Amino acid sequence: MPAWPLSRRSLLKALLTAPLWPLTARAFGEGARFIPAVAQLGPHCNDRVNGLRRLAWELQKRTSVEVVPDTRPLALSSEQLFLYPFLYLGGQGALPPLQPAEEDVLRRYLTYGGFLLIDSNAGAADTAFDGSVRAMLGKLFPRSPLTAVPQSHVLYKSFFLLDSPPGRLLDKPQLESVNLSKRAAVIYSQNDLAGAWARDEAGNYELECTPGGEPQRELAYRLGINLCMYALCLDYKDDAVHLPLIMRKRE
Repeated sequence: MPAWPLSRRSLLKALLTAPLWPLTARAFGEGARFIPAVAQLGPHCNDRVNGLRRLAWELQKRTSVEVVPDTRPLALSSEQLFLYPFLYLGGQGALPPLQPAEEDVLRRYLTYGGFLLIDSNAGAADTAFDGSVRAMLGKLFPRSPLTAVPQSHVLYKSFFLLDSPPGRLLDKPQLESVNLSKRAAVIYSQNDLAGAWARDEAGNYELECTPGGEPQRELAYRLGINLCMYALCLDYKDDAVHLPLIMRKRE
């Protein structure tokens, strides 16, 4: 049995080479380096791409993961989606309903190992964005509703040890997830995670983090790195086997 958890990249690669998948999708893109894919859905889907680029850079700086510090915009109907284990969907305002081809690809992507981070950039509860997200996920996975992510979840210890999910804001004390078997295939944040990561071309942060300022921003980065690490591995063992490694690298 391997000492390290099964790589989600390996699983998706195996699935891509199976007869079920198109023959053109045979391996991971960008030389198997991590790069965030950005779902092209809704008028504000690209508002936080600078934040995702910065997160990728921080992931490379703080871990041994090799990255491309950029993003890849992808339509949800594109089979190219299967080349990227981490997919980001952000925005504000109501999302348009998924078309049948988008539903089909996204459902397969998530069912067979893909990971989706949904991030409300509005930073407020009960918004049009929130309603459309819940409707979309309810249609995709009617038997797997969004549920609160407990503090004991491996997401909070996949690299850094955390006890809260801050973003640009800290309006919601818990993330929510769509769980397929024991895996969190979708994570939903209403705290505008990528808003905390976003920097302009001059290197200045675009948005203030409230109420916690820069310490809150640092925690948002740590949560983002945890999410990336979770997306790259199927499930961390829910025990203390890797705790010494985490403790050495958490600062």
